[in-house]
This record gives sequence, structure tokens and C-alpha cells, in this order.
Amino acid sequence: MAEIVTALGLMSGTSLDGIDAAILRTDGLTVTEPGPWLSEPYDAEFKQLLHATLEGDADVDEVERELTVAHAEVVQKLLSKNSLNINDINIIGFHGQTILHEPHEKRTWQIGNGELLAQLTGVPVVNDFRSADVAAGGQGAPFAPIYHQALAHDLSKPVAVLNIGGVANVTWVGPDRELIAFDTGPGNALVDDWVRRHTGRSMDEDGALAAAGTVHEDVVDTMMASPFFDERPPKSLDRNDFVVNAMRGLGLEAGTATLTEFTARAVAAARIHFPSQPRRWLVTGGGRHNPVLMASLRRLVQAPVDPVEAVGWRGDALEAEAFAYLAVRSQKGLPLSLPTTTGVPHPMQGGRFHAPALGGDH
Repeated sequence: MAEIVTALGLMSGTSLDGIDAAILRTDGLTVTEPGPWLSEPYDAEFKQLLHATLEGDADVDEVERELTVAHAEVVQKLLSKNSLNINDINIIGFHGQTILHEPHEKRTWQIGNGELLAQLTGVPVVNDFRSADVAAGGQGAPFAPIYHQALAHDLSKPVAVLNIGGVANVTWVGPDRELIAFDTGPGNALVDDWVRRHTGRSMDEDGALAAAGTVHEDVVDTMMASPFFDERPPKSLDRNDFVVNAMRGLGLEAGTATLTEFTARAVAAARIHFPSQPRRWLVTGGGRHNPVLMASLRRLVQAPVDPVEAVGWRGDALEAEAFAYLAVRSQKGLPLSLPTTTGVPHPMQGGRFHAPALGGDH
């Protein structure tokens, strides 16, 4: 029987909203037991710094150090809140913050210093999950599908797991555990950026702005004309791959409604790439909290669409759990990505291991 370890996963997604941390008991094959988790938002000043980093207007080394220290503090907070000791954790999976993703150029860059995090926590750290995949010709994303497959073990299939973060991606799990995954298009990023530009707020809270606006179908049609939607998967996107020139002239509510509909239409378009249609869609990521987006998805995909909590999963912890799971797989030499999830030529190992310095706390 494979050894079961306690892993802690850390995720900061393309929405730039904060750090998710989750503890998982696993052998890298099955999920034995999900443990405590928390989400810690970035303060407004650091969020601005991350946006500046995306735009090339910040000292990346300094931002990386600050980001790593923030992750170490979240580790300590999660443990303290749950009366756990650092010695209870065997390994940390540290995704870091993506600031560049250009797989066609064989480039992907997640900032986050694994060596420093190992020193600060006293726990072995695995980071840099995506580089080996991209170097081998893969898309480097999405990276949670193998975890989705493990979670969906007992569900009726085919099932689609849709993650709506800054970018949206889908995992199709077939009746015989076949796995297909790819980015569908924009997630929350376009809406968030639109709302921030017009109001200074970070998001469309509860879809209120979208609900108050009218969808401009001609604008959605223009944006859906992108060749990306016809490309066969695997395929992935950078947060900034979709420009919104067609949105010129739209006001706050109309623009928010139109971009929300565009996100849903892009997801629905993904169905042409599935071998068979899902019995149901399970939605994770921040987008599942937007009732307008969820209603659009139900209308367009013509199948039940539910938040992942409907099957007992934890939507706000899922990606952090995935990188806890992948850290264990990395340590055991198991694949992190597959030809059908990222387009690598063969199942691909990955991740870089960092042991804490001798004399550390662990």
C-alpha cells in the first residue's frame, strides 16, 4: 500500500485576489482525507503591485520575495487556526503567481521562491510545476485535471469540472476514466478588469452589474469569432490573451453583462471538443458565486450545472488541494500532466524539490 502523507497546497490564481491554502491526506493516487483550508486576500497595495508586475512595471525579485513571505505567513495562519504544528506537514506544494504564460514560445513563469519558502517554514517544498511540461512542448495548463479525476472517482460519467478563475478551464472525465482538459476562454479576468477600470472595485459582486445590464449580442459574436475556439485541445491561454476592443462605447452595466455572457458562450463552445456530452457540469472557482454567469451556463450547455459543493467538494480550496496532491505525485515520480490535458508527448513528471536548510524547524 502506498504511503499516505499530509500535504499542504498553496495557490494564487490569475484573478490576483489572494492565497488559498489547503491540507490534504493523500498517497498521490487517491484522496484519503481533505483537511483544513483558508483563503487569505491580498491587501489592495500588494494587489496593485502584482498588476504592475504583469505589466512589467515592478521589481520582480522584490515582488517574488514579498509574495513568498506572504505564503509562509498563510501557512502559519492555517496551522495556528487549526491547532496544528508545522511538524504535522510532510510537504508543501507551492504554485506561485503566474506572471507570464506563453507555451507556444515554450515560456511560462510563476514567481515564488521555493527555496525561501522551505527555509521560512522548515518544510520541504515542491514548486515550478509547469516548466517541464512547457519545455516538452505542452501547454503547461490546466494542471488540476488529474486531481479532478481522482475526486470524481465515484461520480456518474461523463462529467465536466469547470474552473472559473481569471481564465476558465474544463476537465472532461469519461466513463472509463478518460481525461480531456483545456482552457475554454476568459473566466473572471475580463469582467474584473472592466469593473475595476470603471468603478475601482475588484469584481462584479453577486453579478449585480451584469444583471442590471443588457447583453450586446453583436459584441459577443465578434469576440467569439476568435480562432481560439475552433482550435483542437489541448490548448491554454494567458490572462491577457483576449482584448476587448469590441467593447468600445459600452457603459458599465452593458459591458459587464456582455463580458459575462462571453465567458459563458466560450464555455458552451468547448462542448464540440468532448467525445460525448457531460451528464452534469460541476463548477469551481470564483465564477460559481456569480448567479448571472451560472444562469447563462445552464441555459447554454443544456445540462445540470451546479457548484462543486453539490457533490461535497470545496470550491474555494480545490486548486490549493490540487497542488498539495501534485506535490506528493512529484515526490513519487508520478505524472503531473498527460497528452490529453496539456498536449505533452507522453505523461510528464515535474516540479522542483527544495529541502529546508539543515538545522531548520522540521
